[in-house]
Amino acid sequence: MPYEVSPSPVAPRTGSRLWTVGAGAGVSVAALLAAAALQPENAVWLLPTAALVGFTTWALNRTPSTAAGPEPARETPDHDQDAGLLENVFEALAEPVFVVSGGEADDIAGRRIILANGPARDLLRIQRGGALLVPVLRDPAVLEAVDEALFGGLSRTTDYAGVGAQTRHWRACTCPLPPGPAGPLALVVLRDETEVRRMELMRVDFLANASHELKTPLASLSGFIETLKGHARDDAKARDKFLDIMATQADRMSRLVSDLLSLSRIELNEHIPPAGRVDLARATADVVDAVSVLSADRAVAVRFEDRELSAPVHGDRDEILQVVQNLVDNAIKYSPTGGTVEIVIRPDIALDEAAAPWSGGNRGDGATRLPLVTPDREQGQRYAAVTVRDHGPGLAREHLPRLTERFYRVEGQKSGERQGTGLGLAIVKHIVNRHRGGLTVESAPGHGAAFTAYFPLAPRRDAVTAL
Repeated sequence: MPYEVSPSPVAPRTGSRLWTVGAGAGVSVAALLAAAALQPENAVWLLPTAALVGFTTWALNRTPSTAAGPEPARETPDHDQDAGLLENVFEALAEPVFVVSGGEADDIAGRRIILANGPARDLLRIQRGGALLVPVLRDPAVLEAVDEALFGGLSRTTDYAGVGAQTRHWRACTCPLPPGPAGPLALVVLRDETEVRRMELMRVDFLANASHELKTPLASLSGFIETLKGHARDDAKARDKFLDIMATQADRMSRLVSDLLSLSRIELNEHIPPAGRVDLARATADVVDAVSVLSADRAVAVRFEDRELSAPVHGDRDEILQVVQNLVDNAIKYSPTGGTVEIVIRPDIALDEAAAPWSGGNRGDGATRLPLVTPDREQGQRYAAVTVRDHGPGLAREHLPRLTERFYRVEGQKSGERQGTGLGLAIVKHIVNRHRGGLTVESAPGHGAAFTAYFPLAPRRDAVTAL
């Protein structure tokens, strides 16, 4: 008579791996819950991590049993329902979460992502079936933290910055999981810290720039106030002259603070592309109308003949108006009396032209063309462009790369009526960058300068309706 083992009423079924790893998973979950209780500021990722430990333990270690015979029919629906619920929870997490299999300790190329939720697959651009870790996540500090979780059993938090035109800051939380059939496992949770970092940087930059740039006009105001309180108190002519200078300095401080605040707001949202729709030609026409008084005061003609064109682009109307306004203001500022500023709209440009590399001195009149912002190389994307050209003194080649730096001024153009805040082109650069567009300058000494801003073309409304 064959020997039969009577199943224990408390032991799990032989086909389940949960019995062997359940204790390890329970310890991990208990540790994570305790850490969440002791560190409430980290509970937002510790609690989901505890849930994911339980899910991944079950998902990666269960194997259907054939030796133990058929499972009771009453338990199968509950298991399937729990599995489906855990998978839905895993996919619904807003933060990228994935599980890494370790392989051999000395084979870093063997680290593999074996399970990832939707946000992780979108961020790392991997398929549902998984991928090698090193090609998609190359930061050495994060890779080291993953190894510590896999082979050292250590949990760790690591900050790193992603690469690209719009830098994003991430916090990677790594923790060990109970080992599975493929070897040691680690859980990685990524949290986007970009907005927090940008707010910190905005505050620091604002204070640094404001304290530096406001020092000169404040010193000037203090000096004139002391003079007016002293020997110039009864000199009406000197008093009027000093008051005019003080008013100019106060106006400069007001414009400087306004530009600094504007630049800080733009940088804060630079990683988020705008979702609106703007007609570039109409926006340019509004700017031309707005600067008509300024151009008349400077005796500079602004010529814009493309008012009837249609050039719909993806963008934020206020920010696109600011780009055109700053470029036109600069052109008027550096144009000679009786000069002309020319504005041209081109409604349909290929990516190759918008992203063309620099050309040094081999264009007309020996001009140099330099891209200051290069658009994203999205295949098939078309662009609309606005070009603002002046006929002023022009710029030497060595000055072109630094034009969009904050407070940078070309030597010899720092004073007099041409003085500004030094932030106009920096604001243009960050707005264009946020719109995933491009910015180029073409100039030569004695032949003026031409600035061109490119914006991604939006489909025309009649084309959208036809679809």
